[in-house]
Parts: sequence; structure tokens; C-alpha cells
Amino acid sequence: MSERGQTGKEKRLAGETRSASTEWGDPIKVVYTADDVAGADQTQAIGMPGEFPFTRGAHASMYRGQMWTMRQYAGLGTGSDTNERFKFLLRSGQTGLSVAFDLPTQLGYDSDDPDIAPEVGRVGVAVDTLADMEDIFDGIPLDRVTTSFTINATAPIIIAMYAAVAEEQGVPLAKVGGTLQNEPLKDFIARGTYIFPVEASLTLATDVIQWCTDVMPRMNPISLSSVHIQQAGANIVEELAFTFLDAVVYVERALARGMAIDDFAPRLSFNLTGKLQFFQEICKIRAARRIWARLMRERFHAKRPESWRCRVFGGLCGSVMVPEEPYNNILRMAIGSVQSALAGLQAVHITPWDEPFAIPTEQSQRLALRAQQIVAYETDITDTVDPLAGSYFVEALTNQIEQRVSELMSDVESRYGGMVAAIEAGYPQRRILDSACEDFRRVSDGERVIVGVNRFQSGEEPPAIALQEYGAELLSRQQARIAEVKSRRSTEALREALADVAAAAASRENVMPAILRAVHAYATVGEICSELKKVFGEYREVLNYV
Repeated sequence: MSERGQTGKEKRLAGETRSASTEWGDPIKVVYTADDVAGADQTQAIGMPGEFPFTRGAHASMYRGQMWTMRQYAGLGTGSDTNERFKFLLRSGQTGLSVAFDLPTQLGYDSDDPDIAPEVGRVGVAVDTLADMEDIFDGIPLDRVTTSFTINATAPIIIAMYAAVAEEQGVPLAKVGGTLQNEPLKDFIARGTYIFPVEASLTLATDVIQWCTDVMPRMNPISLSSVHIQQAGANIVEELAFTFLDAVVYVERALARGMAIDDFAPRLSFNLTGKLQFFQEICKIRAARRIWARLMRERFHAKRPESWRCRVFGGLCGSVMVPEEPYNNILRMAIGSVQSALAGLQAVHITPWDEPFAIPTEQSQRLALRAQQIVAYETDITDTVDPLAGSYFVEALTNQIEQRVSELMSDVESRYGGMVAAIEAGYPQRRILDSACEDFRRVSDGERVIVGVNRFQSGEEPPAIALQEYGAELLSRQQARIAEVKSRRSTEALREALADVAAAAASRENVMPAILRAVHAYATVGEICSELKKVFGEYREVLNYV
């Protein structure tokens, strides 16, 4: 119902209460009625879980059939350090692994490069050679666990290393499962951890999709990620629109390779990690499932229901956690766990409360995992599928998000012809910057309340917190590891393998077989990237935001 059509009682209520709006600026009404979902076939729009358009969930029985994968994001120091953390989390009941990499690994540098020494092993695990991947998964059978890798520019190298470890363990690659982010476009939009130019990055990402489809069919070869777009400042509408526009590019590139849509689409997945706009984030996921289903069936003519299904990894992102009154973050963890369950996610990560200070400790990681477990096993939230379905507010908000996202996608495609040209023109970057500035204003003005930050401050000194410690020997240990590997590898095998990488890239054949050979020869991430740079060059951002 429009504001013009409000009853007298509603007008009185509206006059007596504070105003509220969605993250993207539409007003939120004081009360919602059946009129707010009128004009559409709600039975068809909502549907049933596990059926087109999947608004109510990706699977028919959802958590009654299988609980979500509890996949805490972790990685620190050396491969051995991360192995210890993974085994701790698995003993604590975690059901999947998620690897965080340090910045040098993400950007294609080796740990013995003096320019990046302060960053080695700091925001994730340092991976230089196959030996580090062997250390990470020592004693962890890769046919019994699935692993998510948050890695983009160097994703082809990382997945080749994972495949090599599986081969060493005697695990057939067809049985190896997990998810690779492998999503460079959002780095050009929001994060900046790119190496190669846009077209080269798309070529490499498509190589991975094609290779995994053929060789590692249980591996999700790309995770369309909105989280970095969101954390850069995008609102929910921009976040979904830009992510789906990115997805269209990858699908079109795979089709141009001659791949059949129903061969690779069922393994495409999404990382739609959220903030604490509780209902807006839940409705974001419900709208995302519907938008993707229609894109795949109506635009790309996929025939298999598995191709229409939007499978989502999500939870609570790090930007929600604040350093002020840090124990409040524990309450945010609990709310995020409830929100994730009601959204119907397939895998969940909840950021630990001490994230604003350092890589989380074992204790804070376990507490974040316990928040998920309590929601999953001590409440009745998971006893029925999509318990919010049919709520006037939830369905109206889901419809509104779908409409706004579709409008923005159409606008970008009509103006620029697609996301690559839009990125080169700086359009999504400008939009995100504007939204970030607006959100900063709202927090500064107290319009958006953050408890303990801009309202209800205690004024107390922050408590002493036991943070994750890094030994002074971390850098020397990692550099000793890479030196030891270099001393025992075959120079001739290495030279031939790296030459094969450059030749494959230059000929535009799929580089994955050559990268796998180089990984087996214990080539470093930096050495492989160096060969690719000789062919593709490096990306230099053009600031075209004004």
C-alpha cells in the first residue's frame, strides 16, 4: 500500500514513530498488510523449497535433510600453523574447511621477496610452493572434507596445488570437493588484489572453470562473491546487481569456449556474506535465489533444475565487528547465526568477535562455531523450511530487492553493454564510493546506530584482550621452508615446466595442465606468476571515478 493509501490509524502511527528506510533508501512502512504483496502471483513467486524459483530454499528438506556446512574462515602463519588450526576446528565439530591466504600469496609474491616481508603469514597462511599446501593438509584426507579457498588472481595455482596434494594422497580428483573463489572481476571493482589485466584474468578464471568441470567435477570452480563489493560500501541492491552482472560475464565466457550450460552451471556458487540488517539480509538471499533461477532458465536456457539453483555460502562479515566494546561482538555473532539459518544458506562462516584486532584465536574461532551449533541444534529454527515465508514484510521486501536489482542490472547493460565495459569506465566503483560516503555520513550523524560506537558508549577503557600471537620467527621459518624446497627440486624439470606455462598462456590453450606440472616441480607462486606476467602483462588501475 502506498503512503497515499494509508489509513488514518497508520498515519497516526507513522507520525508517532521514528522513520526507517532500507539500506538502498526506500522507506520501510510501520506495518505491512496483504496489500503490499498484491498484484503478483505470490504462490508462484514464493514457490516451494527446492523448486523453481527457489525463493524458499535451494533444497526441498533444507536443514531437516542436511545441516549447513559450518566453515569458519581460517589461515595463519605457515602451512604447519594452519594445519594445527584446522585440526582444532575439526575436533570442535566444524564440518568444512575455509582457507585464508596472506597478501603476498594473493598478489603472486613469494615469502623470500624482501619487499613483502612484513606481510608474510599475517592475514592468512603463506603459500609459496606445493610443500606449503602439503603442510596445510597433512593428516587431513581430501576425500573426507570439502575446502573453500578465498583466492582470486592466483586461484589457478592454488587449485593446482590442492589437486597435487590429492594425487599424493591417492585420492581421485573426481572425489575432491570444495569451492574456489576464482572471481577476479570483483577485485577490479572493490578489493584491488588483482595481478593481470581484466581480459587475461577472465581467461584464467575460465580456464579453471573448464578444467574443474572436466577433471574435478565436485569442485565449485568459481564463487561469485559480493562480500568485498559490500565491504567496500555497496548497498544490498548494488551488491547483488554487480555480482550477478559479474556472473553473466563468466557464464558467457564459458559458453564461448563451447561448454554446455548444464555441464558447468550446477557447480557455480555464491558468497553473499551479510551484515546485521536482519530482515534485509534474509530477503537479499531469498531474492538472490529467485533472480539467479530466472537468469539461468530464461536468459541462458539451462534445462536442469540443478543449473537454476543458487547455492550460497554466507554468514556474518568482518566489517560488522568493531573494536569499541569488543565483547558486544559476541552478541552480533549470535544474531548473525540466527540470520544465516533463517536465510537458508548452504555453508556458513561467522566472523569471530576479535576480528578487528588480529587473526582470531582458537578460542574465538570456536566460540563463533559454537554460535552456529547452538542455533542448529538447540533451537527449533531448523525444524521447518523457510519459517518466515508468507510474512507480508518479508515477501514485500524480497519482491522489492528483486525489482531494484533487476532495474540496476538492466541499466548497466543498456548503458555499457555489460560489466567489463562498466568496470573499465569506473561506473560500479563510483556507485560504491558514493554509497560508502553516504553510509559514513549516516553513522557520523547517528542516523545509523552502532551500539558502543556512536550511541550508548560506556566510556570505559577497552579491556585487555588475549590476541593471536605471531612468533618473531614466523618470517624466518617460512623463508627457511622455501629455501629448503628450492634446494632439493630439479632445476631442469622446473625450467621445462615454467616454459610450458608461458607457452600455454601465449597459445591461449588452457593453462591448467601446465600449471599442474609446474606445481609438481615445486615452482613457486611467484615464479609461475612471473611467467604469466611475461605473456599477459600486469594491470594498472586508471582512476576514472569522476
